[in-house]
Amino acid sequence: MTYRVYSGPRGSQSISPLQKDRHLYKEFNSLDEAMNWARHINDSGRVALLIEGDDGTRLTKQQIVTALKSPEEPKNPEEPESHGHAA
Repeated sequence: MTYRVYSGPRGSQSISPLQKDRHLYKEFNSLDEAMNWARHINDSGRVALLIEGDDGTRLTKQQIVTALKSPEEPKNPEEPESHGHAA
């Protein structure tokens, strides 16, 4: 299975199927690898615009952002946990 992560400069809008040939992309063998690359891109000043897989997977820019901010994300061990009461 192949997944392609399309990227562009920060501020780029989502891309349509006709615009894909104008954007850089990198291929991965798993969706996990593709998502890790999307995170890297977003953290380095660019933006992941689209993830497409040979299996029909299609994640738009906003879906990628939402997935990367999901509650399964590991919490920063430096941050104190909130227990719902004021100090």
